[in-house]
Amino acid sequence: MPSVQPSLTTIGFDADDTLWQNEQFFRQTERHFTSLLAEHAEGHDIEARLLEAERRNLALYGFGIKGFTLSMIETALEISGGKVPPKVIREILDAGRDMLSHPVETLPHVRETLEELAGAYRLVLITKGDLFDQERKLAQSGLGELFDAVEIVSDKNPATYHRVFNRHGDGPGRSMMVGNSLKSDVVPAIEAGSWGVYVPHDLTWVLEHAEEPTAAPRFCRLQHLGELGELIERLGRG
Repeated sequence: MPSVQPSLTTIGFDADDTLWQNEQFFRQTERHFTSLLAEHAEGHDIEARLLEAERRNLALYGFGIKGFTLSMIETALEISGGKVPPKVIREILDAGRDMLSHPVETLPHVRETLEELAGAYRLVLITKGDLFDQERKLAQSGLGELFDAVEIVSDKNPATYHRVFNRHGDGPGRSMMVGNSLKSDVVPAIEAGSWGVYVPHDLTWVLEHAEEPTAAPRFCRLQHLGELGELIERLGRG
């Protein structure tokens, strides 16, 4: 067990692609989607139009599979000039349902790291996306009992971390956020005054890309989640 650092009391964890696989299922479904519309456009054009629809619809549908499914349907109608066959719409809906029922695949080092830190720190799951889907994945993961609190939010920005870490901890200054998204998990947490720990995943949605804040004193990058305990111990010694 890493030694407890007096100034750090609360650790927030992202869920998708930090604790369990997520983006790979979006990529698989996107490939299937482009194959369904192959007679109407080239694959790269379909992908670009879908991304444009997702970006446009975030403010309406939020993050998650349901918004992604609606964006696929909208893109199919646009690309086909409204002539997409009903069977294609049905296949898109089936693909969305399949994503919503896919078994949860936890990532390496997750359970042992959470078990190592639980009890010594307040652990808070901070994730965005569809409420029902995120609750389903947390329940299936078997990790829920290791968290002191769960926050499913519509977006992640500095105000989010101020609110969550004040509610469940001792404020952002004594908190740390761990995740695979620089844009959502790391940069806004640092801007709120917390440590931001970046744990890259092989696949990251393009709308979550951002520059690494390497000059920020509270920025840290790990190769995998199993290194988190050692990092906290180093911070305690420093």
